[in-house]
Amino acid sequence: MATFTIDGKEIQAHTGVPILEVARDHDIDIPALCHDAAVAAYGACRMCMVEVEQKGRRRIVASCLYPVEDGMVVETATERVLNVRRTVIDMLLSRCPDSDVVRQMARDHGIEQSSFPEETDNHKCILCALCTRACEQVVGQSAISLVNRGVKRQVATPFFGLSEACIACGSCAYICPTAAITVKDVDGKRVLEMPHVTMEFELKKCDSCGRYFAPVRQLEWMIDQANLPADYYNNCQDCR
Repeated sequence: MATFTIDGKEIQAHTGVPILEVARDHDIDIPALCHDAAVAAYGACRMCMVEVEQKGRRRIVASCLYPVEDGMVVETATERVLNVRRTVIDMLLSRCPDSDVVRQMARDHGIEQSSFPEETDNHKCILCALCTRACEQVVGQSAISLVNRGVKRQVATPFFGLSEACIACGSCAYICPTAAITVKDVDGKRVLEMPHVTMEFELKKCDSCGRYFAPVRQLEWMIDQANLPADYYNNCQDCR
């Protein structure tokens, strides 16, 4: 166990646990956009920066990645930290000016309008990679990924078309912090929209009540993974 302080509050936690997770467990607010406990930390958005003093050295670190250690002093709202966060959210607002989440976070940091030129074709995507990590680490499919480099970096499916690995589960939309990915069921189809790509999938119709209840691809994947009979999901949950 490590004993250390966050904003003057003495805390004990297991050595090696990221600062952000410990802070949240103790109701200490550190803003973050790219972090979710369901997937491995990535450190993409840089909103969770904090100042750490350790062995006489002070530095700014990403709290979602930096592990707690005995004797360390963590401060979450020093002027250095706030300056970093304001710069980061200023750039994110420039990238995604139509994102309600980014706009609100910018207002929380005293920014109403980005000081950088606004971009118009990013479709609310901040490149946090939560969607790609969830698809790979939780679902196990890797149907989407980050492609290209630098300013051309994007979230996309292979060749920007229908991904053969996608099972239409919607995990990417669920975990997306800015609603850059959306999923909706309309007229027997599941429509999955993400930046630069729109995919449609057939929904399964219940043999008993006639209600559409799940993507055919997802049910086929579940049957294959669990070695179930081919007709196992012919009926919805209410009719089974």
